[in-house]
Amino acid sequence: MRVTSHAEHFHALHSGERCACGGRHSHVQVQLAQTAIGLVLILNSYLMTWAFERSQMIAAASAMMGAMVLGFPILWIALKDLRLGNLNTNVLVALAVLALIASAHYQEAGIVSFFMQLGQVIETRTAEGALASIHSLIKLTPTRARRMRAQQEEEVAVQELAEGDIIRLRPGDNVAADGVIVGGHGSFNQATITGESLPVDKAVGDEVFAGTVNLTGMLEVRVTRAGQDTTLGRVRDLILAAEKTKLPIVRIIDQYMGFYTPLVLLIGALVWAFTHDLDRVIALFIVSCPCAFVLATPTAMVAALSAAARLGILIKNVGHLELAANINAFVFDKTGTLTTGKLAVSRLTPMRNVTPAELLRVAASAEQFSNHPTARALTQLADEAGVPLLKPADFTESAGRGVKAHLNGDTVVIGRPQWLRENGVSEEFVSGMDLPETEGWSLIYVACNQQCLGWVGLQDQTRADAAESLSALKASGVRRITMVSGDRQPVATRVAHEIGCEEVVGDCLPQNKVQLVQQMRQGGYRVAVVGDGVNDAPALAAGDLGIAMGAAGSEVAIHSATIALMNNDLRRLPFLVRLSRAARAVINQNFLIGVTFVLGGMTLGAMKYITPVVAAIFHVAGSLLVVFNSFRLMRLGEELESHEGYSSSPFREDSRLSHAET
Repeated sequence: MRVTSHAEHFHALHSGERCACGGRHSHVQVQLAQTAIGLVLILNSYLMTWAFERSQMIAAASAMMGAMVLGFPILWIALKDLRLGNLNTNVLVALAVLALIASAHYQEAGIVSFFMQLGQVIETRTAEGALASIHSLIKLTPTRARRMRAQQEEEVAVQELAEGDIIRLRPGDNVAADGVIVGGHGSFNQATITGESLPVDKAVGDEVFAGTVNLTGMLEVRVTRAGQDTTLGRVRDLILAAEKTKLPIVRIIDQYMGFYTPLVLLIGALVWAFTHDLDRVIALFIVSCPCAFVLATPTAMVAALSAAARLGILIKNVGHLELAANINAFVFDKTGTLTTGKLAVSRLTPMRNVTPAELLRVAASAEQFSNHPTARALTQLADEAGVPLLKPADFTESAGRGVKAHLNGDTVVIGRPQWLRENGVSEEFVSGMDLPETEGWSLIYVACNQQCLGWVGLQDQTRADAAESLSALKASGVRRITMVSGDRQPVATRVAHEIGCEEVVGDCLPQNKVQLVQQMRQGGYRVAVVGDGVNDAPALAAGDLGIAMGAAGSEVAIHSATIALMNNDLRRLPFLVRLSRAARAVINQNFLIGVTFVLGGMTLGAMKYITPVVAAIFHVAGSLLVVFNSFRLMRLGEELESHEGYSSSPFREDSRLSHAET
């Protein structure tokens, strides 16, 4: 015979299966109506007994009907389990209710069944509230899409979309598939995928994800992934898979649950043998139903997964969430993880009689037709600073050297020193340069009519929240934080100094990163590796925990790491550690509550300190206490949802151009 396992009990809460207390959770409304009818009949029996002394038979009939209505689901479930050979805790509750009915204690049987049913309804509704924030992902993708064919718009089912199709998005539309914008621009709410609270502006060439919402603008999108292959589809599958996984402690408990029901039946037989008091046995059976104990871990894990998913943190296995509490070392990749991975203007140094704004205007105007990262950085800064651009003429670009163009008849040359010298710039313009390229500075010089106007320094910028996040990790007890990079050691050292990372390794190949992680683990550290999930895949797999940053849209990132952060907010990392430790603390509290209520209730029942009715109340109180204690975890991380977004510009507030004038 088989006993209902620890995890199966809670999975019944959201799969529509029945559990130890009775009731089918997919029919909560029917269950509520049935419970209400049974309660009315029981209350009517008490009223008839109190008000009309000659109506005892009517009162007894009303109580018996109420007991049948309330007890039938419990008895039916136990009968089905026995027919399947499952001797589980359903049988204990059913035996208690059946014994009360058989001994003509209809009112007590009805009240006991009522409290068991009521507790089940409350547990179900509470659990559904936690699961709703996760399962809402399943309903995010619309069922219809507007596909463009021969410049005509046709409405089709989402299942008919294929890679290469062009779909149209109107304001307020949910995106039906992953794709790239080919026309228009708009603002998107990506909270369902990345956990970011602020809308993200997107234009031609930017990627959009299924399940996100177009807030403004009319756009046309070329489909790149549809159906289950979309980012949302993979996210949903991972979340549903995580719900079905078990913590190691749960698997251990499941191994011993098979002995529980026979043990309780044996204890009940001993109590009857010594006392011949049926009420004691009934009370013992009711409180022995280990709902509080069984719900201890699954409810906490569902609440924690819900809090994590709300912030764009995907956890493939609840065991990984438990492991995060024990991490005491972090290894960070530099490029794309601690830095943005994109060049940004960090320094503008004009020559004599030239203003920083004029230097930026000339450089950005001449570069605006180039696709080089340097050109994009210059034009972005000019746009953010409100600097109007001129239209270049006779634009030419020499790969790896620079560009040349005419602005209002003036000849502008931008690029490396040798490129300027080849174009007749004879002044020793490099003499005043004080930024070493060996530390990661990318330098370009700007000349107009063979006269140098100044130079521009660009860098791969560190993320605005990197220093704060690393500081929070140290405060949480992480003993070792290491940054690894394939860049030159001076570049890596500069970035590490900016973010407050004391240990840094440069000139690091992928295999070197793996060796470093293995050495740290051999030294007794529990290591979490954080990277972009592409070239860091071997190191992510080598750590105890692999965390992929900015995984939205990246299939490699989602599948190579054990945990995926759908956005690039590094503050999710200390939150992950805090969530893991809070979940572990809640589970321990829940186990203590469950054990206390079960053992304490059985002792009180056997000693006749509580009646069957009080035992039912006692049982429900323990279960609800565990459920409500677990779902406190859902409130964690709310402070990360309402923050102001960081500017994508390297110049923020007072540093925009005042820094450039140094």
